[in-house]
Amino acid sequence: QVQLVESGGGLVQAGGSLRLSCAASGRTFSSYTMAWFRQAPGKEREFVAAITWGAGRTYYSDSVKGRFTISRDNAKNTVYLQMNSLKPEDTAVYYCAADTFGGSDSRITSYDYWGQGTQLTVSS
Repeated sequence: QVQLVESGGGLVQAGGSLRLSCAASGRTFSSYTMAWFRQAPGKEREFVAAITWGAGRTYYSDSVKGRFTISRDNAKNTVYLQMNSLKPEDTAVYYCAADTFGGSDSRITSYDYWGQGTQLTVSS
């Protein structure tokens, strides 16, 4: 059983920055692929970024590439999402997700554990 707890959401002005954190339980966190997804009101949940275990390769959606950075600290069982140059269209609930099988893709169905989400609101 893996528990994921997100933190760091809030209200920020357009152009600002924020960092989300996701603390995970589980003795084998370092073997999980971790990802961030988001869901805006009235829209489907979408992939934002992922980081694999081992080499820590990163993947981003086109909408955040160059502005967001995903990273992980295996010693702290924590994954981060640094968000810069925020836009109003980044407003959403952000979810942390874990793929305990160590895959490397953006499909929602590949992730078997999810956090409760943290709200990000970007004002214009």
